[in-house]
Amino acid sequence: MDRMELQKVNLEHDEESNSGESTEYGYSKELDSEKVTISSQYADEGDAESQKFLTNGLLGKKKLQEYQDEHHPGTTSVGMSVFNLSNAIMGSGILGLSYAMANTGIILFVVLLAAVAILSLYSVHLLLKTSKEGGSLIYEKLGEKAFGWPGKIAAFISITMQNIGAMSSYLFIVKYELPEVIRTFLRLEENSGEWYLNGNYLVLIVSLAIILPLSFLKNLGYLGYTSGFSLTCMVFFVSVVIYKKTQIPCPLPLLDHSYGNVTNSTTAHMLPLMVQNNTLSSGVNFMMEYTHGQTAALDEKQDQDPSSGVQFEAHNDDACKPKLFVFNSQTAYTIPILAFAFVCHPEVLPLYSELKGRSRRKMQNVSNMSIAAMLVMYLLAALFGYLTFYGEVQDELLHTFIKVYKFDTLLLCVRLAVLVAVTLTVPIVLFPIRTSVTTMLFPGRQFNWMRHILIAAIILAFNNLLVIFVPTIKDIFGFIGASAATMLIFILPAAFYLRIVKKEPFKSPQKIGALVFLIVGVIFMIGSMSLIIIDWVHNAASSKHH
Repeated sequence: MDRMELQKVNLEHDEESNSGESTEYGYSKELDSEKVTISSQYADEGDAESQKFLTNGLLGKKKLQEYQDEHHPGTTSVGMSVFNLSNAIMGSGILGLSYAMANTGIILFVVLLAAVAILSLYSVHLLLKTSKEGGSLIYEKLGEKAFGWPGKIAAFISITMQNIGAMSSYLFIVKYELPEVIRTFLRLEENSGEWYLNGNYLVLIVSLAIILPLSFLKNLGYLGYTSGFSLTCMVFFVSVVIYKKTQIPCPLPLLDHSYGNVTNSTTAHMLPLMVQNNTLSSGVNFMMEYTHGQTAALDEKQDQDPSSGVQFEAHNDDACKPKLFVFNSQTAYTIPILAFAFVCHPEVLPLYSELKGRSRRKMQNVSNMSIAAMLVMYLLAALFGYLTFYGEVQDELLHTFIKVYKFDTLLLCVRLAVLVAVTLTVPIVLFPIRTSVTTMLFPGRQFNWMRHILIAAIILAFNNLLVIFVPTIKDIFGFIGASAATMLIFILPAAFYLRIVKKEPFKSPQKIGALVFLIVGVIFMIGSMSLIIIDWVHNAASSKHH
């Protein structure tokens, strides 16, 4: 095979073959003014001539090593990839979807959730197609190919900030929930101050004993087993939510007046706009439609009927009737929560690079199965959580259950299962950050275990410091998360597609669709960030008033 013949090799083996077996994905590598195309199977024994050509100086050792590192044959099965991507999507945002349904109504919620799932699939489609045309499975390199250094920096910052925010929110859940689980298990009425009830110590122990060792694994595919177990925990959570619907009457029985340890567990996919429940500081629960001036009337109403013990809205005649459409002051806040429920884009390309027999169609199928499965899980959890508590549901569903069951063994198991699920998700979220850091600081370097382990340890240590010493970091990362997540879902995939995919005319339906997607993303980012700023101002004014 001479040089001219090799340059004519067609690498777009992107679709499934007639025999049903997938072909390896092909890539292109641009060298000076000419594009040399080679199969990603070049390392096979039967392609020794291509290897010889590559090593004769056209690529050079450094470029060859970089190409081999990025386009190595994948080893992860479809099933494991589905587990990993589903786990990256799920997080614990599922805990807040009943609250979202209470503020949108059942029909509007279903429409919005389905629309977001479809948009996420379209975004993944753009990303995969761009990676093919751009000849890279690394987000930062696609950004560099599209817009040079600014594009590379934009991708790096978006992935890093989104995933650091996600990791911090998961660790916050461990910090605040694990002490409560231990206290409930020991049946202690109050926190006795023992070290094993200190959230700071517990989050360090969990990070060192579980998260850090899993983060040392070389490939994401190895986490498929832990992801499968994490998803099993969330299936258990959904099953208990469905079961409890048959056990809890409406109106609710006697509720605990003490709000206890209400934590604003802003999660990865709820991170951008989870509305803070300021009950502890202001006496007002923002999930209910009354102001400070109305609290006196509510208290008076409770005084008139102290036997009920119900401090929500169960006195209303229609309190136990599901609402199909709801429009209130919180409806605008719940839409971004839904929009970010399917954020998984930083993990798509790393998982794609490790997919066995990878092809664009196969990875799209992995995305389709993952998002469809999470859509069903989200819908079941939101629907049955809402039909259990209706307008009384809180922004964190487990806290609503605790108002009814203070020491319930089944709910204790559920809280533990959710903790396990979010803990096992942290290593998956950490992988794209490490890949971004490696791409920016050590481009073209061979894999090095010491560097691999050290970067993971530094990232995890940084997140632990944030969680322990900066208690208000959730607000900061809420703002950053809104911008970073919007960049990853809408703006970057569409912009990269418009810039890199040149074989389609600009007026083609594909390019017009990507342009509309980009515009929607910009509008959504401005709207989300504006809502967060308004919420900050509102909270600051409320605190000053009191």
